[in-house]
Amino acid sequence: MARIVMKFGGTSVADLDRIRSVAGRVKRQLEAGDQVAVVVSAMSGITNQLVGYCEALSPLHDAREYDAVVATGEQVTSGLLAIALQTLGVDARSWHGWQIPMATDGAHAKARIEAIEGGRLIERMQGGQVPVVAGFQGLGPDHRITTLGRGGSDTSAVALAAALRADRCDIYTDVDGIYTTDPRIVPKARRLAKIAYEEMLELASVGAKVLQTRSVELAMKERVRVQVLSSFGSDAAPYENGRDSLPGTLVVDEDEIVEKEIVAGIAYSRDDAKVTVRRVPDRPGVAAAVFGPLAEAHVNVDMIVQSTGADGTTDMTFTVGKTDLARAIQVLQAARGDIQYGEMLTDADVAKISVVGVGMRSHAGVASTMFRTLSDRSINIQVISTSEIKVSVLIGVEYTELAVRALHNAYGLDVA
Repeated sequence: MARIVMKFGGTSVADLDRIRSVAGRVKRQLEAGDQVAVVVSAMSGITNQLVGYCEALSPLHDAREYDAVVATGEQVTSGLLAIALQTLGVDARSWHGWQIPMATDGAHAKARIEAIEGGRLIERMQGGQVPVVAGFQGLGPDHRITTLGRGGSDTSAVALAAALRADRCDIYTDVDGIYTTDPRIVPKARRLAKIAYEEMLELASVGAKVLQTRSVELAMKERVRVQVLSSFGSDAAPYENGRDSLPGTLVVDEDEIVEKEIVAGIAYSRDDAKVTVRRVPDRPGVAAAVFGPLAEAHVNVDMIVQSTGADGTTDMTFTVGKTDLARAIQVLQAARGDIQYGEMLTDADVAKISVVGVGMRSHAGVASTMFRTLSDRSINIQVISTSEIKVSVLIGVEYTELAVRALHNAYGLDVA
């Protein structure tokens, strides 16, 4: 008997027919003898609708009330799936984040999970009941509902799997695994049978949409085996030992992968905006003056470049999420007296392209191949950022697809 956490994304529970299909899939997993807990997202499009309501009323809305609104999407889905399971004769009960409880910090709209009490859920599962948990939400220190940021249901599922000491966390989505890049851009992209936690973390952090960054970070920390599967196979698809035989990708420890590719994949993101503060006095503490207020406002900064001029000033260029751009501008304008910058420039028409692979640790020339390939296509690089297993560049958004296709081919990732 295995203990499995099954997570279903918004497209997997998009309507009542899809919810019925998910219920059938959960029932078959249960009939195989496994203990099962389920985590669900809001029905497709619902979260965007709820966010739109908040933004229409106030672009700089109270994050606590935002959480109260957007958390309702997952609550509806968990109740509907519990009803669908009960209709099939499965003992099921819905759970909200505060009922478990799933304790988080107080960063509303971007909360981080701090602790989960899994004892009651384990007792229910051992008794044959299926807990259906509303993802994306928790309980803050002020006893108010918090949400974990977009894609947070993945994090809920992995955290729950860790708390329940599950054998595996199966993430069902609208794709059948992790690919070397987006197959919609590169039809020759390959599905990976396995990918290392570190590679998946980098890919998720730079734009790959299949898994949310913090869910991978948590899986790596807690050593939770994660399997990415499609929920859109036939409901009559054959099962082997109760497990869907449709292909997927396992996210595992690097030691489980025998042959490591130099480059595992190419990721892109159009969700970033570039901010430049110019003619900042070049003095000790100026970086803290710029980035400290942004951190206090929970604005995440990614790529950073600083260039010093001969006149004793410096320019700082960095990227933030497009959704954080308005808040970042507001924060920097409020801090202008402390920073003493000359002007601030912003550009939302940019894309981040990244090359990722654990094999880069032991192979030279990965970065030079990237730069040469982009140069050959007359694509200008605006910002460069690197890590041990990643090289990222910022380019004009209009070159996104050309860059992805060219790099995928340059690193030999196309299917032969």
